[in-house]
Amino acid sequence: MTDKSAIRNAATLIVLRDRHSDPRILMGQRGAKAAFMPNKFVFPGGAVDAADADVPLAAALSEPCISRLAEDAQDGLAHALGVAAIRELWEETGLILGKPGDWTTTVPADWQGFAATGHVPIASGLQFVFRALTPPGRPRRFDARFFLADADDLAGDPDDFSAASDELSHLQWVALREARSFDMPFITEVVLAEIEARVCDRNPPKSVPFFKNNDEESLFLRLRGHPMPS
Repeated sequence: MTDKSAIRNAATLIVLRDRHSDPRILMGQRGAKAAFMPNKFVFPGGAVDAADADVPLAAALSEPCISRLAEDAQDGLAHALGVAAIRELWEETGLILGKPGDWTTTVPADWQGFAATGHVPIASGLQFVFRALTPPGRPRRFDARFFLADADDLAGDPDDFSAASDELSHLQWVALREARSFDMPFITEVVLAEIEARVCDRNPPKSVPFFKNNDEESLFLRLRGHPMPS
């Protein structure tokens, strides 16, 4: 059984469309009975599954995203985080970040619906843009990495949510200029500021903010591609 009080690695995927005209981001609302952030509007995302580490990517994460993800983290986690972000997008919205192709390995149970569409996952377009650790005292705690992707990299119709699970309701493309009017978690508002600053930039950031809440103190650090200070 999963220890609900343990800090779990997680991945969140922010999909941006119309970045050069009227930028919009994909959001949905969590259920009223959800243990974590009920009723809040959030980006698609969730905890890393054990099987994610073994899912092959047709196009891997780019540098410097991999080196940023490796900071203050266990070895080999970067790949699983990128995979988890793509899986959570598929499960919660029915949207595919992938390209046509056949799987050359056994398809894990959580990926069979994705594979049945005739696509393999690609992570080369993901930008690692933010990291946040859930503060102590919450019913669930996550070490969440936020990725930014462009809707142009999606396979299929970005408005087709017919394959989505029921984990998020009211899935919609929200105008970035109006997003703060939605009921969202504090950390989501903080991440929005980073997205606004990166609307016209498809290159990975030179450094990544890390909002680190632990039992001793809350720190706002930056990941820069070299070891974290002790």
